[in-house]
Amino acid sequence: MRDAEAPHPAEPLVPAADDSVLPGAPDEHAPAGAGAAAAPRHAARHRSAKPSRRRRSGCLPVLVVAVLFIVAVGWIGRGWVADVKDMLSGPEDYPGPGSGEVVLVIDPGQSVTSIGNELAELDVVASGEAFVDAAADNPKSTGIQAGSYVLKLKMKASDAVAYLIDPANVAVTQVTIPEGFTVDQIVARLEKATEFSAEEFRQVLEDPAAYDLPDYAQGNPEGYLFPATYAFTPADEPADMLAAMVARYERALGDNDIEKTGAALGPGYTPEQIMTVASLVEAEGRGDDMPKIARAIYNRLEKPNGGGTNGLLQIDAAVLYALGTRDTSKLRAPLADLTDSPYNTYRFPGLPPGPIGAPGEKAIQAALKPAEGDWIYWVTVDCQGTTKFSETLAEHNQYQAVNGDEC
Repeated sequence: MRDAEAPHPAEPLVPAADDSVLPGAPDEHAPAGAGAAAAPRHAARHRSAKPSRRRRSGCLPVLVVAVLFIVAVGWIGRGWVADVKDMLSGPEDYPGPGSGEVVLVIDPGQSVTSIGNELAELDVVASGEAFVDAAADNPKSTGIQAGSYVLKLKMKASDAVAYLIDPANVAVTQVTIPEGFTVDQIVARLEKATEFSAEEFRQVLEDPAAYDLPDYAQGNPEGYLFPATYAFTPADEPADMLAAMVARYERALGDNDIEKTGAALGPGYTPEQIMTVASLVEAEGRGDDMPKIARAIYNRLEKPNGGGTNGLLQIDAAVLYALGTRDTSKLRAPLADLTDSPYNTYRFPGLPPGPIGAPGEKAIQAALKPAEGDWIYWVTVDCQGTTKFSETLAEHNQYQAVNGDEC
């Protein structure tokens, strides 16, 4: 019968639509008696069929993408849950009360947020946000004062706020250095006010770089430890204290470049010479008289024959510095013979080798910006500090100096 005939060799065979036929398996539609020979031909044609391969490769990428999407959504969702949890529970905070101790220094004008961040860095509070929230809940937090505080580690934020608003907890050591103090006097004052010895301060003074002494001071701190009231914290070491004084001196210079200003003044002066003049002005004058005294000193240095003084400054305070005292009773005529120290301005003309003490801001500004005038002499005539200035010795001799013991 025609149906039982084998396909004509010239007609191509179409692969069976049924993918379940395995290679080498008998074909139930093959002509009788052709099983062994037909099976291999059919199997070869089945292996080359491409539609089944395309279906398998299309499912796998979709499955991988789906899995990755589910993982990503789960990860993001996990973060959202944590964020929501944080929002509901508030910022991280320690239960308190804490232990140990650490020093916090609050600067003038420092914000609550800045304080909170610093407390978090020191591990006083668990987070800056917790401190800010606690401060917002306490109306007295606006009264937190600048200064040093000794706090515990791992405190509850509200406890930290309560501690800082109490002025009694400000831990500072105040030291006042008067104008005109010498380095020896400053060291003695620091030793008395702090827990450090004079020797510890002197060791630092021997290393100018340790406390930022200007190079032009040539290693001599005399005159550069500015007189002022300082608030030192428990964390401050001798080098910190001395560096604070030098920094305060530099602020007293204002907008003046002491090197350029000195070089342009008169015949030209070094910064050390300017500071030496300032220290002499501090010892000799007060207030509005200081720029005129500075001018008189410059005139004695610059005018021919010192304007009549042979170039001698003749300043008692410099002689007392050479003697290592402030006791004016130690001054005995002739002053030129009291000591052969180069600080004896009755014996040696010109400026002494360096400052004789720590000048204040007014004295420094007077040395930088002296008044205009031809004065050579000055004398204080009463206990109120009235000072008379003269251009000649004859005029100067008309005035009677006040006796310091009377005041």
